Parts: sequence; structure tokens; C-alpha cells
Amino acid sequence: MPMPPMVLSTGEPAGIGPDLALMLAQSDKQWPVVVLADRAMMAQRAAQLGLSVRFQDPQTAPPQLGQGEMALHHVPLTAPCVAGTLDTDNARYVLSLLETAVAGCESGLYSAMVTGPVHKGVINDAGIPFSGHTEWLADRTHTPRVVMMLAGEAMRVALATTHLPLKDVAQAITPASLTETLTILHHDLQVKFGLPSPRILVAGLNPHAGEGGHMGREELEVIIPVLQALREQGMQLIGPLPADTLFNRPVLAQGDAVLAMYHDQGLPVLKYATFGEGINITLGLPIIRTSVDHGTALDLAGTGRADAGSLKAAITWAWTLAKQHRQASTSPQ
Repeated sequence: MPMPPMVLSTGEPAGIGPDLALMLAQSDKQWPVVVLADRAMMAQRAAQLGLSVRFQDPQTAPPQLGQGEMALHHVPLTAPCVAGTLDTDNARYVLSLLETAVAGCESGLYSAMVTGPVHKGVINDAGIPFSGHTEWLADRTHTPRVVMMLAGEAMRVALATTHLPLKDVAQAITPASLTETLTILHHDLQVKFGLPSPRILVAGLNPHAGEGGHMGREELEVIIPVLQALREQGMQLIGPLPADTLFNRPVLAQGDAVLAMYHDQGLPVLKYATFGEGINITLGLPIIRTSVDHGTALDLAGTGRADAGSLKAAITWAWTLAKQHRQASTSPQ
């Protein structure tokens, strides 16, 4: 039985999400993906970009679309949209794209979801608390804990904490939270990435991984005991390692993924190495979700200067992960 298509939420309509979807529709080799967006807005943006795109009804579209074709599921805008100009009235539209995508994945209509960039500020300015896709998806799917991972050809970096002020990070890293994070990371590396015995490099929190307690005690009191306990359960965990030397190639070669303790410990390195082709993956969800690793780039919207490399990578990864997850779930135990 063929796999269902993926679904693409185009994100903030004033940003480059719609542009990227339209640009990918120009490819002569397309993926099985349904795009969620307002049809009139997409037609206007295509004209602004000078692109010819034929919109197909997802229910009647052929399995393989041709160059310049897009399977489009119409989700109406709340207010008219101008490329590059945010409007709080469209915050509900952005969330309705996500809701439609998640519901489709949960029902089996879609095999995975890919998300375009959203603008957290405009959603919050509309009076809707929103700290990011990762947290919203966890709440929507009633998932107690999820793990953010960014990935590229060069490396995979997961996070023990996500969008927190730096002053709150140490308090958020508890034995329970770190154990949950590593358990999710280990499980999804096995099931979604097809790694039977994944090796995880774990960064320390403090400079020099605490240097024996002289630069902080979180390694001694939290990280090391958790790693030891999980090693006894069979996990291959290396660390805690000083973050300033962890990202050297010889060290990275010893692992399949890195667990960084906070957002800006691991992601600047990964984005430097993979920007333009890196992606975001939410681990621990009951569905497959990938995303671009960049923002809405309002100044580029409607100009034709946006780079679709990260979206292309996110779609490719989503399809690969969905196929691997399907294989793992149907294989005899």
C-alpha cells in the first residue's frame, strides 16, 4: 500500500514560507506533498515572483505532479496579506494551518508534516501565547515531553532545553528531565533514523564540563549520575564533554548525535556547518514533523531572493523518516 503524502504548512503568510513552496513547485522532481495555504494569496505571490504554478485539488491530483504543479489544500486567510508586512489578524490563520496539518497526520491522511517559518512575535501580539512550534505541537498532541533536534549532513544536535532564558537553564536540567530527553532521543534514533545502537555525545553545561566541580556542580550532581544510570540500561552515552571541544570532527565521528544542554550551546555550530540545508525535527511526537532552520525573512518575501534549500531538505528528511518509521512499525518484533 503506498504511503500517504506529506503535508506542508506554509507558516507566516507575509514571510518567505509561501515563496519557498512555490519555488519548489518548479522542480522537475517533486515529492508527494500537499501544501496548506490560502489559494488566492498563493496565486498573487506566484504572480509577484513571476512563477507559473497550476494548483491541483489534493483529492484528484495525480500521484506524481509535474513541473509547475502544486497540490494545494485551501485554508482561508483571516485578513488580506502583503508580502513583508505582518498583520496580527492572520495569527489565527497560521495556527489553523498547523491544526489542519496535525489533524491530517493523526488521522493517517498524511505521513508527515513539514512546517514553514512562523513569526512568534506577531502571534503573541495577537494575544495568543506561543513560544514556538515545538512547544505548540507537544501541547496539541498531549505529549508530555518532546525534544528539539536540528540536523544536516554534517551532524545531528538535540537540545536538553529549548526556548529558555539563559538564567533559567541550569534549574531546568533535572535528573528527571535529562533522563526523559535522552530516552526520547535514543528511542527516535532507533525507530525514526534506523540506528539499532545509537551513540550519543553529551555536552556538559558549564565551561570545561565543570572541571571537576570548580566551574559548576551540575555535571557532578545531575549529568554524570543520569548518564551512568542510563548506561546501565544499555545506552551508549559519551560525556559529559566540554562543548568547546565536542564539535571537533574527530569527536563528532565517535557519535551519531549530540545532546547540547541549551539552545545557543549547540545550534550556532550546527547552523554554521549546515545553514541553507539544515532542518529542525521534533522528537517524541506521535507524528513525524520537520521544519526549516530559518525564520520568516520578511525582507525577502516576494522578492525571489529566498533560498529553498532548507525546505527541500526538510521535505526530503520527512519522507525518509516517515518511511523508516513505517518500516519499524510494521517489522515483526
